[in-house]
Amino acid sequence: MKPIHPLLAGALLAPSALAADADLAKQLANPVASLISVPVQSNVDFGIGPGDGTRWTTNIQPVVPFDLTEHWNLISRTILPVIDQQGIAPGGATDEFGLGDTVQSFFFSPAESDPIWGLGPVFLIPTATDSVLGTEKWGIGPTGVVLKQAGPWTFGALANHIWDFAGDDSRAGVNATFLQPFVSYITDTKTTFTINSESTYDWNANEWTVPVNLVVSQLFTIGEQPVQAFGGLRYYLDKPSGGPEWGVRFGLIFLFPKS
Repeated sequence: MKPIHPLLAGALLAPSALAADADLAKQLANPVASLISVPVQSNVDFGIGPGDGTRWTTNIQPVVPFDLTEHWNLISRTILPVIDQQGIAPGGATDEFGLGDTVQSFFFSPAESDPIWGLGPVFLIPTATDSVLGTEKWGIGPTGVVLKQAGPWTFGALANHIWDFAGDDSRAGVNATFLQPFVSYITDTKTTFTINSESTYDWNANEWTVPVNLVVSQLFTIGEQPVQAFGGLRYYLDKPSGGPEWGVRFGLIFLFPKS
């Protein structure tokens, strides 16, 4: 999911290292791969609200797999957002900074399957440090992913649905579906080109938010540490009134392959 990053200059893997880590980029394209990774993903959205404001969301997204049995894995995926939004209120007068709500997913996935798939629960945890940055609700629901990898191609979809079950009764309820179809292509030099959508449908408001992301990623090393840098653009095909017009995405993924 991911502009060509300036950190890549002089930091690409040597050919022998590329061969040794030949499947790392492919594993990164798989949301339920048995690979520990820590993505730090920044999204900056523009044109929000009557103040034509901006929102900078940095998602800290550790992915940790566990071997349950010889045939089954459990993959923990956490998304903890750090949000800085400015100029969103009328007149551009209100700024907020802090944590948003955490989304915690668990996928039970076969160690080997074709297509690759995983199912499990997803939880919404009200970790926001400002009421403006979160829902003040606890939520739960199902999540699932299915994908196919064929040569350099990966294509599939991830989805979840969250309902609130507790929290501040004065706040709006949570009843939302998230859909993330994705397609990626990996070159021989471990450059990955990805297009995806991260669409959300709010059933209470009957509104879609549909951003499309075009991203380029590159695998390299810092010393002996494998890292993937990524960057790209996003455009909103549909959004609620006052939603963002467009944005950029960039960041790093730190990889910890099993020895």
